[in-house]
This record gives sequence, C-alpha cells and structure tokens, in this order.
Amino acid sequence: MKFTIKAKSKKSLARVGIIETGHGKVETPAFVAVSTKAGVKAITVEMLEGVGIELLISNTFHLYFQPGEKIIKKAGGIHKFSNLNLPTMTDSGGFQVFSLGQSLYQKANKFTGKGGAKKENKKIVKITEDGVEFRSPFDGSIHFFTPEKSMQIQHDLGADIIFAFDECPSPLDSKEYQIEAMGRTHRWAERSINYHRKYGSKDQAIFGIVQGGRYKDLRKQSAKFISTLDFDGYGIGGTFSKKDISLTIKEVNQVLPDDKPRHLLGIGEPEDLRFAIRAGCDTFDCVLPTRLGRTGSLYTKKGRINIFNAPFKNDLKPIEKSCKCYTCKNYTRAYLNHLFRAKEMLAGTLASIHNLYFLVNLVKEERQKIIQGKI
Repeated sequence: MKFTIKAKSKKSLARVGIIETGHGKVETPAFVAVSTKAGVKAITVEMLEGVGIELLISNTFHLYFQPGEKIIKKAGGIHKFSNLNLPTMTDSGGFQVFSLGQSLYQKANKFTGKGGAKKENKKIVKITEDGVEFRSPFDGSIHFFTPEKSMQIQHDLGADIIFAFDECPSPLDSKEYQIEAMGRTHRWAERSINYHRKYGSKDQAIFGIVQGGRYKDLRKQSAKFISTLDFDGYGIGGTFSKKDISLTIKEVNQVLPDDKPRHLLGIGEPEDLRFAIRAGCDTFDCVLPTRLGRTGSLYTKKGRINIFNAPFKNDLKPIEKSCKCYTCKNYTRAYLNHLFRAKEMLAGTLASIHNLYFLVNLVKEERQKIIQGKI
C-alpha cells in the first residue's frame, strides 16, 4: 500500500490524498461502504461502482462464523469470493466480540442476584491478557480470539488493509478501566503487527488502532504509543459524540504521523463526516446510509426525510432535484413511497443507492474545497 498527500488545508487538518492498493486507488477523503458479510445489503458490486464507492470494509467476526474464513481462502480470497475488484478492508473483529458483553470486562462476568447468590451471565465476554473468550451469538459455542487469531483470519480473508486486534470498551466504563483496556490494546497491537510481519502477505497493509475512550489525555497517549509501531496506517476506534469528533479526534491526528492514512471507524452522518475531514481523517466507514435506506430514511441537503410519510404518496419529484444518482434520475418520491408501503425489496435497494451516492458526493465536494483552499 502507498499513501500520497496531494493537498492540505491551511486552516484545518484536512488533506487530500491517494491510497494505492493491489486492487486499485482510493482518492481521500473517502467514504467507505460497509460490506459486513462480503456484501453490501441489497446492493450489487456494479451498483457500488456506479455510486462511486472506492473502498469497502468487511467484518472479520461475522465472516469467521459465516461462511468461515477457510471457505473464502479456498475461493481465492474475499475479492474473488465476492466478485469484487475494489480495494477492501477487514476490521479486527474486536468491536463485535466486546459488544457481546454489556460491561465488556472480566469482573462483569458474574453478577449478584437476589439473596446475594452469584449467577453466571453467559453473554458476557471473558477478557484475559492472552485474548477474549466469548460465546457464538448463533449457537452458543465457546470461541477464543487472540491478536494472532484475528490476524490469521484476516490473512485468510485477503483484504488489502487489515486492522490490529484491540479492546473496544464501553464509553460508560470508568477512566480507570479505560486505562487498563488501552494498555491491553497496545500490547495486542504489538502482537498483531509482529504476527503479521512474520506470517502475513506484503500485499496486505496493517493499521493500528487508537483507543482511550472519551478522555483526551488517554487518546493522545494511545496515539503516541501506536505511532511508535511500524503500522502502515491508523484507525481511531470507540464511540464518539459530535463534540468528541470535532475536538478529541483533532488532537489525536495532531499526534499521529502525517504521512500515513487515518481511518475513523463507525462514523457516517453527513455533519460528522465534515467534522472528521477537518479534524484530519482520510477515510470513514458506517452502516447508516444502507441501514437508513432500508427503513425509508433518505439523506437530502435539507436533512433526512422519511419517504413513508403521507405527503410523498403523490409527490412526483425525485428525492432531490439536484441529485444525479440512479434513483433520482429514474424514480419519484411517490414511487419509492409506494414500494416501501407495498414492502417491495426494490425499495431498500433504490433508497440505499441514493444514500450512498449522497455521502460519496458530499465527501467529493469536501475534497474539492480542500484543493481550492475553501476548507
């Protein structure tokens, strides 16, 4: 992987660049579509290319269970398995593993019931220094992820960019526990990169992940440590408020090396993307455009609309007059309203195309503003 910066804003951390991978180039800043199980829900590869998506991210945790990384490896990797010729990422599986628990740490594995008796809560993950034990959400079987296991799965999946295994604690956890989890993330980062450099392919880039919750000092401390390791790029993980995006992430990116790409995990609202770009992030992924699309919630320049609403039943205008997406060029609000009310599968597809196109072009506009010195 190669990353080249083409332009920088003089008044913010925003920059324009190009990520080059074995499966093509990505012009940054870029919105990354979420291909959870090696497919974006209700959208074909050709549709993704049509809306201008240049990078996808798939879910290691889910692909481990369905269909299994060995099947994907046998098929020739995730690109051949899913007939995809676009650059791809795979996350580490850490977020999904830890989200199975509610408190997300060892001491929450048992709780005190009535009468003081302790009962086992089988939904809570068990974290040790070596890795994480958890139960399958599909059949309840016990599994154990280590940094090395996550790397091995991602090697088999064969994405262009993979992520180090990290602990993603709850934003409600105390600062004391955030410090503990951050230290474990750092040690797991070292194990992840060591395993990858020894056994992985040179065609796969590896990104380290910055943690630290909503604490600026911890985020900066994490960024400083992760920067010392030989990662090809960096991910910023965790849960953020809008204030966190505009302030905390800016401080993190001021610490991270300037010559490597920065990916913000799980952010996708239009206003959040604008904040993230100005804070120095290059790529960002989120399920929202397709998830919202499947429920009839559509992005417009004036805010989201719910196409189910009665006024749209007789509205023969496109979703947005200025939009050049396939949906807006060919269909009306009334038609989408009809499809959703009739529970037609096509409804989610057409709405998702529009939402993806909206975000891709929002980011393209921001890219041009950076080049023109308007950010």
